[in-house]
Parts: sequence; structure tokens; C-alpha cells
Amino acid sequence: MVDILGGRHLLTRKGAAVEAEAALQNKVVALYFAAARCGPSRDFTQLLCDFYTALVAEARRPAPFEVVFVSADDSSQEMLNFMRELHGTWLALPFHDPYRHELRKRYNVTAIPKLVIVKQNGEVITNKGRKQIRERGLACFQDWVEAADIFQNFCG
Repeated sequence: MVDILGGRHLLTRKGAAVEAEAALQNKVVALYFAAARCGPSRDFTQLLCDFYTALVAEARRPAPFEVVFVSADDSSQEMLNFMRELHGTWLALPFHDPYRHELRKRYNVTAIPKLVIVKQNGEVITNKGRKQIRERGLACFQDWVEAADIFQNFCG
């Protein structure tokens, strides 16, 4: 992820900017393509929030995992409201960053919501993250860690 988001800033839920390289280093990264106006996005966001909270926010040993929201909203205000209302404490690509559109093309996002799990170099682990979380819950994370090939000591 550092390879494709290097040099960029990401936003926290509270609107603070963080360097992508520092925030994503040595983590499995989930690119979450969604929008507030989309009912399925709103439904899945709660499930993703619970998944993230269990792995990272409330875990005794936080998992090497980060979500980056790539908004398909119509305005920056709509995006920020969606983040504050439903999102976990994950990160987001700023609304005005044109790279949002490049990521949609790169990962062939034709419908939302879509959760693409990627390695540090941006290579896809799975583009079916949403389906895997729905079907397998937290168990799918261990497969992602193994596929990322950088986290040999994580026990989920």
C-alpha cells in the first residue's frame, strides 16, 4: 500500500491528516469503496466497523490491519457526514484527491460497496472482502495475513 499511496495524506474520522506511509506500513490494507447514499454501503459499513473494532480497536493485541475509505459520495460534506455517522476509526482518502478515481479504475470498481484487500505493493489479495467478511467473519483475516506474506507472527 505504501507503494500506491506513498506521499499522500489520509484523513482520520475527525478530519486530521496523517501520512499514508506511516499509517499503512506493515499492515494488510482494505480499500473500502462506498457512498452514504447507497443503502448496501450503509448496511455493510456497520459490519465492517464491527470487524475492524474486533481486530484493531478493542483487541488486546491489535491486528496489522487498516481500512482506507475511498468515497463515491457526491460531495466532501456528504463523505465527512458518512464517516462521522457510521465509520470506524479507520482512514480515508481526501474527497478532493483525484487519486480516488484512479483507484476505482485500478481495482475495477464498477459497483459499491466494494472491499478490496491488498498487499503493501498494492497487489490484490482479494476483491471479495465484503463477501468474505459476511460469510466467514474474523476468520478471513488470517487468510489475508498469510497472503500478504509479511506477518508471520500474527495469531488471530
